[in-house]
Amino acid sequence: MLAAARAGKLAAMEPADPACTQPAAAPVAAAGFTEPPAFTAEAHGNRLTFLARGAERLAALLDLIAGARASLHLCFYIYARDEAGAQVRDALVAAARRGVEVRVLVDGFGADAREAFFADLLQAGGAFAVFSDRWSRRYLVRNHQKMVIADGARAMIGGFNVEESYFADRPNERWTDLGIVIEGPVAAAIDRWFDQLKTWSAAEHQRWRLIRRMLRDWDPGDGPVQVLLGGPRRLRRGWARTVARDLIRASRLDLMMAYFTPPPRLLHRIAAVEKRGKARLVLAGKSDNGATIGASRSLYTYLLKRGVAIWEFGACKLHTKLIVVDDVCYFGSANFDMRSLLINLELMVRIEDAALAAQLRAFIDGHLAGAEAITPALHRQHATWFNRLRWGASWALVGVVDYTVTRRLNLGQ
Repeated sequence: MLAAARAGKLAAMEPADPACTQPAAAPVAAAGFTEPPAFTAEAHGNRLTFLARGAERLAALLDLIAGARASLHLCFYIYARDEAGAQVRDALVAAARRGVEVRVLVDGFGADAREAFFADLLQAGGAFAVFSDRWSRRYLVRNHQKMVIADGARAMIGGFNVEESYFADRPNERWTDLGIVIEGPVAAAIDRWFDQLKTWSAAEHQRWRLIRRMLRDWDPGDGPVQVLLGGPRRLRRGWARTVARDLIRASRLDLMMAYFTPPPRLLHRIAAVEKRGKARLVLAGKSDNGATIGASRSLYTYLLKRGVAIWEFGACKLHTKLIVVDDVCYFGSANFDMRSLLINLELMVRIEDAALAAQLRAFIDGHLAGAEAITPALHRQHATWFNRLRWGASWALVGVVDYTVTRRLNLGQ
């Protein structure tokens, strides 16, 4: 099943028109919805290919690994011991055997793949490390980043993990997500950050003070393209503060987000955008974690009263992380929730480019066929006292408790 994705590869996505790529075949639609096709954009010396379809993401990931000649660096929050995980692992083993330096970093809480799963990679000369694999005061901090960098020149980032559901096309099993292949200066900057993570994770004593210093000293750049980080400290130039500043004077916001539970300050700024112009949110109506949906719904009354447009995407599970503020675009690993804004290690790319912003807004438009508009009347119908109680409990939980814990609680739907 997943092996067939390789046959399409990126050749099927090479654009005749550089603004848009067409895949060889579309996946099966869910409730009349099909993910938009891949498209490519150029922005400030970077070539960006956006991949919404799971089979295309897998083909791109395997193509990136197969094309590496000197180095391969992978960092994922979730790495599963399933068919997709084995396929990616075997590609990494093949790369190591042809002399490529291969290094893999996974999160100790999110990933179930460990050294035994990567035994062949280690034997071939590759390296494997786990972020925060033990109880400590940093236990609640997750390495939520997703990145793959080949030869320091080509990268792939986004919200997806290495697990079959992120690449499958079956409606009831798949995540709608976004992967971005980057060629250009941004890829080199992401690789510099991975090098710092690699050094820290390989140390015999992983000192938390050092990673806080790494976050503090990271230079995201000052131009229209920035590689922004998030973590468990108030980063002066982190992604959360930067997007908060962009919202202050914005007159247009389009946000498509898997998990949405921002603090009150950012809620007020979203409402202020609507007052100045237009704010539109596309949020999850289906997930493997009902508590995250309930937490978002607890905020609808405030936003709808202020005119913010809310859509719930229900064609399949939503995992996309995409923000467009005026002409500024954000994409990467971070959700718009307390954990991604204030706690987890995150990586987001910020690009200021009017043409790219227009393309990404059109990309969000393409998902509305699988979404339902949440009107004030519809929300009032759903907001019974019992549902409001569940939603409030969900909001309290998802801000501090891990999703793997709240996933067991049916509080949202």
